[in-house]
Amino acid sequence: MSLEKYIDHTCLKPTATNTDIANLCQEAIEHEFYAVCVHGCHVGLAKSILRGTHVKIASVVAFPLGAMSTKTKVLEAADCIENGADEIDMVINVGWLKMKDHDAVRDEIKDVKKAIGDHLLKVIIETCFLTNEEKNIACALTVDANADFVKTSTGFGTGGATFEDVELMKKAVGDHAKIKASGGIKTKEQALKYIELGVSRIGTSSGPLLVGDKS
Repeated sequence: MSLEKYIDHTCLKPTATNTDIANLCQEAIEHEFYAVCVHGCHVGLAKSILRGTHVKIASVVAFPLGAMSTKTKVLEAADCIENGADEIDMVINVGWLKMKDHDAVRDEIKDVKKAIGDHLLKVIIETCFLTNEEKNIACALTVDANADFVKTSTGFGTGGATFEDVELMKKAVGDHAKIKASGGIKTKEQALKYIELGVSRIGTSSGPLLVGDKS
C-alpha cells in the first residue's frame, strides 16, 4: 500500500505564511503526496510551486464554520478553481442541518458542485457537532447532491475524525461517494486503520510523520 497517495498534506492554520505554504508544497513533492490542502488565498502560490508535478491542490470553502451564504460559497469555490485548485473541500451549513432544512443543505452542495464542474468536491459535515442520525442524513444529502466525497471534520471543531464515525459514514454512502478522514490524524497506525475502514483520503498536517521523513 502506498500511504502517500492517500494524503492531502494540509496547512489551514490562520497564521500560515507564504513560507509555510512553500514548505508544505515541497514536502508534498518530496513525499509524492496526493494533494496539498490550503486556503483560497494560497492557491495561486501553491500552483506556482506545484506546476509540472503530480501533486493536486485542494482548497477549502466556507472554512471552518460553513455559515456563509450559498452565493458566497459558490463564488469562493469558483475563484479557487480559477486560481488553480483541482479540488474543493466545502463546509456544510451545520445550522441548516440541525434545523432539518435538508433541501437547503442539499441544494447548496449542488450549487457548489455545479460551479466547479468536473473538479472534485469534498463535503465537510463536521461530525463532532452531529448526532448519528444527523451524520447519516448529511451523508445521504451529499450523495443526493452528486458530491464526490464526504469528509469528517475541519479540525477546528470540538473533535476530529473517529473510527466509529468513519464506519457509520461508510455504511451510509456505500459506493456512492468516497470518504475523507481529517482532524487529529497524527500517526501511521491511525491512517492505516482509517484506510482499512474504507477511507480514500487522509487530511493531515503531519504527512511526513505518517510516512517517515525522507530528509
